[in-house]
Amino acid sequence: MRVLNTAQMRDADRRTTDDVGIPSIVLMENAGRQVVTAIEATFEDASALTYAVLCGKGQNGGDGFVVARVLRERGVDVAVYLVGTGADVRGDARTNLQVLSNLSVDVVEIADAAAWELHAPAVLGADVVVDALFGTGLRGPLSGLVESIVEDLNASDAPVVAVDLPSGLDASEAAVPGPAVDATLTVTFGAPKIPHVLPPAEDHVGSLVIADIGIPRSVIQQLDGPWLELLTKDAMRRHVTPRPAESQKGDYGRVLVVGGSTGKTGAAWLAAIAALRSGAGLVTVATPRSCQPVLASLGAEYMTLALEETADGHVAFEAVDAVLEFDADVIVLGPGLGRSPSAAAFVHAVVERAGIPVILDADALYAFTGETDRLQGRDDVPVVITPHPGEMARLLGVSIDKVQARRVEITRDLATSRHLHVVLKGHRTVVAGPDGRVSLNMTGNPGMATGGTGDVLAGMIGAWCAQLLDASAACQLSVYVHGLAGDLAAADEGEVSMIAGDIVDRLGDAVLELTAQKRADA
Repeated sequence: MRVLNTAQMRDADRRTTDDVGIPSIVLMENAGRQVVTAIEATFEDASALTYAVLCGKGQNGGDGFVVARVLRERGVDVAVYLVGTGADVRGDARTNLQVLSNLSVDVVEIADAAAWELHAPAVLGADVVVDALFGTGLRGPLSGLVESIVEDLNASDAPVVAVDLPSGLDASEAAVPGPAVDATLTVTFGAPKIPHVLPPAEDHVGSLVIADIGIPRSVIQQLDGPWLELLTKDAMRRHVTPRPAESQKGDYGRVLVVGGSTGKTGAAWLAAIAALRSGAGLVTVATPRSCQPVLASLGAEYMTLALEETADGHVAFEAVDAVLEFDADVIVLGPGLGRSPSAAAFVHAVVERAGIPVILDADALYAFTGETDRLQGRDDVPVVITPHPGEMARLLGVSIDKVQARRVEITRDLATSRHLHVVLKGHRTVVAGPDGRVSLNMTGNPGMATGGTGDVLAGMIGAWCAQLLDASAACQLSVYVHGLAGDLAAADEGEVSMIAGDIVDRLGDAVLELTAQKRADA
């Protein structure tokens, strides 16, 4: 599901009208009716409630006029307010305003602060307020009369249904430029917009309904400009296909997890078990020689490989050849590897010389601190990096706040400039590829903010990369299933108590849910 900005949405409307031939007033009619449908699906006894529809002077206000008319047609108690004057309304919105007049529906004009003070009690006293003040055409923060209206609306107890976008948000920005409506429900049209799905703007959206108003999917897919999409269950399900009856373990990839150091063997174990739970046929953990007995004792299902080590229990540079010569399809490098000069040199050598995909996590990313120019993918050898915001900030030499404020742009820029597959972890994990396409993951919860969850994800990406032979698809599927398993774990354990191992334990259930299967009863 593609996510659009202001210019793209405007272009989608234009192409639908000019190229496809669906009149813009038909789109407006469909939009208003879809809002009413969403209201009826959301509010119990919706027809018995009272409604106040706040309309602006533009197209969003026109949608609001349609909402008011449809509600009135259904016998609902609805009052209509125009913030401005009728003389200011143009185009299709004016046509729908005239329709209300023809039907003898009163539209109260709120042209100044005095008028708002007079009518505010009636607006705010309604059971539901419909916000049709500004949609995707807003430029700059709200001010003056509209700012006062929004502030009063947010201070009231009335639930608010936002038409297309809560007024005050910019359809091209995740940032909140100023006062913005706190919606209970937002009904948007054709496709979600950036503030619907990214913080901090998403906090104003409430429940989100994406309504079909007649804009063809082909139009949305062909729009120019940045590509941003949501990972959906239907799209991810297509990557998980039934296994043939004659399958054998070699068909599903050989994953080599390179990690562990003194005191950090658990990270390598989590990555290895997650790789197995994600379907890898064979998994081997390559670890410093002194850690090998520990890791071997932790898991019976994977194999181990002892590597040359330094005196402090880190992998030695001399272990490079043993790793590169090992018979594997994918290398997962970094979980618990440790931070030392020898480990850093080892990581650089593996990345530069490997002839198979490499997934870099944790300490492998630390090895590129101050040397990001050495972090380079190739067409024939995908390199995947999985930083959390702190690791991304360290890699780029910027603040964590800057990373969080521009998650999509920063991830896309790094992926395209260094020919990498980048997974920026955190709320709304961002996945970007060398082609500049970006995906947002909507699964997951705050309980996953606990040690080891990143190691689990790294192992998963390695496993799916080995099976799908497509690094982009592997990253997307892994983050989706990872978050879904986290949601299942949170439902059982609670967000406070869940640990990384709980996510591993739910990977099977997550895949079954994704593929619409059920675990057999014991």
